[in-house]
Amino acid sequence: MMIGQSIKVKTEEQIAAEQAWYGSEKVWLVHKDGFSLATVVKTEAGSLPEGKVKIKLEHDGTLLEVDEDDIEKANPPSYNRSEDLASLLYLNESSVMNCLRQRYGGNLNHTYAGPNMVVINPLSTPSMYSEKVMHMFKGCRREDSAPHVYSVAQSAYRNLLTTRQDQSIVLLGKSGSGKTTNCQHLVQYLVSIAGSTGKIFSAEKWQAVYTILEAFGNSSTSMNTNASRFSHVVSLDFDQAGQVASASIQTMLLEKLRVSKRPEAESTFNVFYYMMAGADSSLRTELHFNHLAQNSAFGILPQSKPEDKQRASQQFTKLQAAMKVLGISGEEQKALWLILGAVYHLGAAGATKDGDEAGRRQFARHEWAQKAAYLLGCTLEELSSSIFKHQAKGMQHSTSFRGKADDGGQGDNSGPKVTALECLEAMASGLYSELFTLVISLINRALKSSQHSLCSLLIVDTPGFQNPRIAQQQRGATFEELCHNYTQERLQTLFHERTFVQEMERYKEENIELALDDIESSTSLSVAAIDQASTQALVRTLARTDEARGLLWLMEEEAVQPGGTEETMLERLFSYYGSAQGDNKGASLLLRGEKPHLFLLGHSHGTDWVEYNAQGWLSHAKHNPAAQNAAALLQDSQKKNISGLFMGRASGATVLSGSIAGLEGSSQLALRRATSMRKTFTTGVAAVKKKSLCIQVKLQVDALIDMVRRSRVHFVHCLLPRAEAVGGGGEPRVTHGESPDSGLMTLDVGLLRAQLRGSKLLDALRIYRQGYPDHMVFSEFRRRFDVLAPHLTKKHGRHYIVTDEKRAVEELLESLDLEKSSHHMGLSRVFFRAGTLSRLEEQRDVQTRRNISLFQAACRGYLARQAFKKRKIQHLAIRCIQKNIKKNRGVKGWPWWKLFTTVRPLIEVQLTEEQIRGKDEEIQQLKQKLEKVEKERNELRLSSDRLESRITELSSELADERNTGESASQMLESETSERLRLEKDMNDLQAKFDSTNKQMESMEMEVMEARLIRASELNGEMDDDDTGGEWRLKYERAIREIEFTKKRLQQEFEDKLEVEQQNKRQLERRISDLQADSEESQRNIQQLKKKTQRMTSELQDTKLHLEGQQSRNHDLEKKQRKFDSELSGVQEEVQREKSLKEKLAREKDMLAGDAFSLRQQLEDKDLEVCAASLKLETLGAELLDLNSQESKDEASLAKVKKQLRDMEAKLKDQEEELDEQAGTIQMLEQAKLRLEMETERLRQTHSKEVESKDDEVEEIRQSCSKKLKQMEVQLEEEYDEKQKVMKEKRELESKMLSAQDKVRGGDIETEKRLRKDLKRTKALLADAQIMLDHIKNNAPSKREIAQLKNQLEESEFTCASAVKARKSMEVEIEDLHVQMEDISKTKQALEEQLSRLQREKNDLQSRMEEDQEDMNELMKKHKAAVAQSAQNLGQISDLQAQLEEALKEKQEVQEKIQALQSQLEFQEQSMVEKSLVSRQEAKIRELETKLDFEKTQVKRLESLVARLKENLEKLTEERDQRSSGEIREKEQNKRLQRQVRDNKEETSELAKKESEASRKKHELEMDIESLEAANQSLQSDLKLAFKRIGDLQAAIEDEMESDDNEDLINSLQDMVTKYQKRQNRAQGDSDTDSEVEDRVDGVKSWLSKNKGSAKNLSDDGSLKSSSTAGRKYYYFDRSDEEEEEEEKEGGGGDPGL
Repeated sequence: MMIGQSIKVKTEEQIAAEQAWYGSEKVWLVHKDGFSLATVVKTEAGSLPEGKVKIKLEHDGTLLEVDEDDIEKANPPSYNRSEDLASLLYLNESSVMNCLRQRYGGNLNHTYAGPNMVVINPLSTPSMYSEKVMHMFKGCRREDSAPHVYSVAQSAYRNLLTTRQDQSIVLLGKSGSGKTTNCQHLVQYLVSIAGSTGKIFSAEKWQAVYTILEAFGNSSTSMNTNASRFSHVVSLDFDQAGQVASASIQTMLLEKLRVSKRPEAESTFNVFYYMMAGADSSLRTELHFNHLAQNSAFGILPQSKPEDKQRASQQFTKLQAAMKVLGISGEEQKALWLILGAVYHLGAAGATKDGDEAGRRQFARHEWAQKAAYLLGCTLEELSSSIFKHQAKGMQHSTSFRGKADDGGQGDNSGPKVTALECLEAMASGLYSELFTLVISLINRALKSSQHSLCSLLIVDTPGFQNPRIAQQQRGATFEELCHNYTQERLQTLFHERTFVQEMERYKEENIELALDDIESSTSLSVAAIDQASTQALVRTLARTDEARGLLWLMEEEAVQPGGTEETMLERLFSYYGSAQGDNKGASLLLRGEKPHLFLLGHSHGTDWVEYNAQGWLSHAKHNPAAQNAAALLQDSQKKNISGLFMGRASGATVLSGSIAGLEGSSQLALRRATSMRKTFTTGVAAVKKKSLCIQVKLQVDALIDMVRRSRVHFVHCLLPRAEAVGGGGEPRVTHGESPDSGLMTLDVGLLRAQLRGSKLLDALRIYRQGYPDHMVFSEFRRRFDVLAPHLTKKHGRHYIVTDEKRAVEELLESLDLEKSSHHMGLSRVFFRAGTLSRLEEQRDVQTRRNISLFQAACRGYLARQAFKKRKIQHLAIRCIQKNIKKNRGVKGWPWWKLFTTVRPLIEVQLTEEQIRGKDEEIQQLKQKLEKVEKERNELRLSSDRLESRITELSSELADERNTGESASQMLESETSERLRLEKDMNDLQAKFDSTNKQMESMEMEVMEARLIRASELNGEMDDDDTGGEWRLKYERAIREIEFTKKRLQQEFEDKLEVEQQNKRQLERRISDLQADSEESQRNIQQLKKKTQRMTSELQDTKLHLEGQQSRNHDLEKKQRKFDSELSGVQEEVQREKSLKEKLAREKDMLAGDAFSLRQQLEDKDLEVCAASLKLETLGAELLDLNSQESKDEASLAKVKKQLRDMEAKLKDQEEELDEQAGTIQMLEQAKLRLEMETERLRQTHSKEVESKDDEVEEIRQSCSKKLKQMEVQLEEEYDEKQKVMKEKRELESKMLSAQDKVRGGDIETEKRLRKDLKRTKALLADAQIMLDHIKNNAPSKREIAQLKNQLEESEFTCASAVKARKSMEVEIEDLHVQMEDISKTKQALEEQLSRLQREKNDLQSRMEEDQEDMNELMKKHKAAVAQSAQNLGQISDLQAQLEEALKEKQEVQEKIQALQSQLEFQEQSMVEKSLVSRQEAKIRELETKLDFEKTQVKRLESLVARLKENLEKLTEERDQRSSGEIREKEQNKRLQRQVRDNKEETSELAKKESEASRKKHELEMDIESLEAANQSLQSDLKLAFKRIGDLQAAIEDEMESDDNEDLINSLQDMVTKYQKRQNRAQGDSDTDSEVEDRVDGVKSWLSKNKGSAKNLSDDGSLKSSSTAGRKYYYFDRSDEEEEEEEKEGGGGDPGL
């Protein structure tokens, strides 16, 4: 869709004129001198030949019949000054040139061409580049700004900030078209608008930069009076904030040979003329410029015209000021002037011609050479040897890059010998090249910065297309001009790639079909004729292969070939790219010239043919050591200012392979650019060929293109208005058929058409109009423009995440209601027609502004409410302050309050001063910390930058080495393949040679045989004449036959030849006819192709116009729909207003009825008031009557008065009710107004509330559904829980039932068990009775039993005592071990405490020393304070004396006052003049004020004295505190020393206790041994006791007959268990006898056999049985009372153990 023009209101005349224009078909007639406006005349069908139309010229009305191909459709007059060429209704050459011409005539030099900019160089600099114009473009979008070069800079800067991607601006055009001027404007705009930190990059500094560049790099040419002779790239690095952080300039392709050799009528670099004209006397003397040479070998001569000299002098002053601005010191400037002066003197010195003075090469004029040597800081011999010595050897070595070196004698065969003048020219060009590189380094030094940069903006400026024929010169173009034209061709190729190739590839990738058949997809093929490399470029071979290669490669090959010349180079070039190859498409781009050394090359797609003169071009490909010696000569200079500059530069890599300058820089982006360029020079072919002077041209341009290709490119096409504008000569051409308009600046239409065709600008505009130039990724488009669809945002949320971005974008586009043809959905992007995205951006800006306004309104409302709250608080505070002031005024005269207000500030003064002092100290500490942190931060930043630069350098070096290795490997592989190929060829040739030798030998043998036969025949004739006659006849007959055959064959051959000649003539005629037909068909095809292209372009224009109309209709439909919706809304509002009005009318009627009723009530009240007043009157009359009646009593009178008062009160009440009724009426009226206003407000807010209610209802519905789901889940959970609870309840009920059953069963079992226990108890009692009876019956054995019992008790007692003693000894031993461990721990703790005390002692000593120092300082302060106090006391005494004097003066003044008062009274009594009295009163007041001042002074001094006393007391207190603290520290030290001594004594005592405990331990061990012996004896006694127990067991078994013997068994088992427990306790000391153990085991086995059902006995029964058994066998339990108690507590134990 086309970019729409701004919509303006048109008058009826304009509308009628447009209708008339569209009614008449206006066209442009294209002819040789331009184009003319005409009207197509409608004719009858068949009246004109096919392809012809009849037109009528507008300027003179001439009728012409012309071809259809010679006319182009014209646009309406409203498009004559269109700002964008893409918006033209019909896009063709004539319309574009007419638009450019109209704008150029109106001083509008800039025009948009789609995304590009077209600038026509004006003759005079207009006032459109001022600072005011800069600020007009600041922050503007491209769509909102007029065409200007500032708009390009602003667009690039805006893209850089939004995308954080590198940008570049490339300037294209012919020489003299204003590229360098526009480059300066671009840089100045960016620097002034973006700004820089600290304003380090000012416009003045950049003006100084370009002043220096113009002086050292510009010169006057045939095309331009101030032409740039080098290419440069300005790199501006921007930081995070969008400010310029650093900058640099890289230069390449310097025309250094211009110093010594250049075309006629052209000058050298400007700086030579500036220096010769502007140097002051001292500089002239130092440079030896007082007497300039009359002639120079370099042609550097001072200017002859006075005005030129004056201008050059002014420029030199300006140059010196510019160097001063950039920080170039005087010594550095002096070094530059010295080198320039040396170059000039070298030209004046000249060189001898070949053959002079025995062929030696030397200077022609040695005195000038001596001056040059002096200026360079070297001797004449060193200078001469650097220039002239070792040339042949150096040339041979440098030009031959092969592995083997040629012999010295073969140097003359490699080509023409180098002349002395060529050596001198090489030295001069080398010196100037080094000088220019140094100047660039100094400029970059002034521009660099250490700030961190984020992205860059590059501005590329190169010399434009050079063609001497445009400047009416008859010379051929030089090699330097070829290099500049080649650079422009490469930049044009980049433009074609970005505009056509990438766009078509993007459409193909995104599956977008676009018909662009008429647009050429191939770039200019003249580039291939210059730089095309062969596949064998890496092979080191001398062979000339047949593979096509470019001119630069041919020059490099011919320069190193023996006998190589320019003729052979051109022949090879024509053989590759000439017109001899008919099937080659590029054959027409290279033609032969009229002379041998001339050739024509078609640049800019064949629209700009340049004739080149190749004579002497091979010298550019040869290395001259003089140029290489220039750098060494400058580095070894005796002048410190020269050698210092070049030695410092030699250490850094500021020049890349001697070609690209300005690669220095410490920033990350500068290092990245340098690495990129180095990679270009170290990859592939470049690694081998980078030393070649010709290939360096290609490598430099490759590096430039590669650096620009990494960024987003903005192209500016600079057009040359006419050749006479810069070259001079001749009158400007006027378009045929049109009178020159004085208001328009004329243009060379032919030149302008050639520039438009060469730049392919129309094709770029066509693809811009027909395609989709604007595109965005789906996610980015959705995030950026979803603000235009608030309903989608509300639906999905602000940061909603979608799975299908394409579907989301489609929904967004549908909601935006865009026309279908204005956008296209790709696979990953959405594409837009031109202008669509800008309109969306504008809508987004409007919506954003609206949102921001609403946000600001909300913020302002919030701030206003906060301010209102603050005002309320302030009001409350003011009330509080007023209250306090009133209170203060109440206590103002109170003496205690005066005392308080006097003392309070004095108390706070000292505190405030101390706080201030503390805060100052904190501030100083924080400042020191801040400075330290800043210093560390800067150091870290510098170190990080240094490390980053080092890392980058190392990585670049590593990449260089890697690339070099890859190149070497590639070269080795190619050489290996070439060697194998050559070996194969050699073998083939050897085989051919062998076969040829064999054929030769066979033929020689045949010849020898023939000779021998002939000789033998001759000999035979001589020998035998008879036989010879027969042979002679045969021989003659054979000869006759041969002659006859020969004649016959000759006749046949002549006949055939004649036939063939006839056939040939026929074929030639046929071929000529076919060629004519072919040419005719080619012409027809070309015409048809042109016609097709024209018709296609017109069709596309019509289609675009139709799309524009459709989009306009779409917009109108949108507006109509919007209007209809608004109309329906307004109608609804009208209906709502009517209903509200009716409602208000009803309310009004109701209010009127209320008012009427109130009025009636009011009238009733008035009647009542009247009746009351009448009644009052009657009462008054009655009162009068009553008063008249004297007989009435006082009670009736009082009653009447009371009634009167009541009536008056009622009257007042009624009046108040009337007032209230009136107020009520007024309030009702106000309520009516409020209701009307409320209805209006409700009407406005109703729509908003409806929307919000809908949203709320939706949210409530969603929340209710969520809650419903949650409640369902909760119900399910509660149901599950209820089921669980019911289940648990059932389980508990079953458990309860089972428990009850168990309880019932348990009661029965308990009853049974108790009865059984009772039976068993009775049986045991009976058994005990039986045992007693048995004992009584066995009375004679009582004495033995008693003895045994006593012995057993004694043995058990002894054993128990021994066990107890042993246990006590073990306890003591364990206590001793614990004590030993405690002692060791205490010892360690004491040692740690001792070391800690030692450290504390050291700390205390250090603190004491510090306190002593502080004490000394305090004493010093105290002495100073005492001195100060003494001084203050002296001051106080002085002040007291002054006070006494003041008191005396006061008394005197009071006396004077009294006297004056008495005088005043006297004067008043004596009627003195009032003036005298007022004067005396004023004097009295003055004295009173003085007295008050003295009082305040006295008070201040008294407060000062008090403060000084307080300070003195405080200092004394501090001193006392310090002394007391010192005493305390000394005491603490003594106390710690005592603690140390006590700890030492405790350790010694603990050691003694330890030795004593070891002694006791030994004694206890001896006792234990004796006790063990006793234990053994006791065990023997125990064996005897067990033997007796066995006997008893046998006796008991006989007596056990019933089931009640379980108690006895349990008792025996308990006794055995007690014995086992005793044995277990005694097992740690000694082992039990095995026999005793056997006895015990026997008892246990017996018990286990007889225990039966004893397991079910209750605790009470077991307790009884155990006690009974204990009584029965008491002698078992007497050994250990503690165990008996345990048995009693345990209730008899478990019988099963």
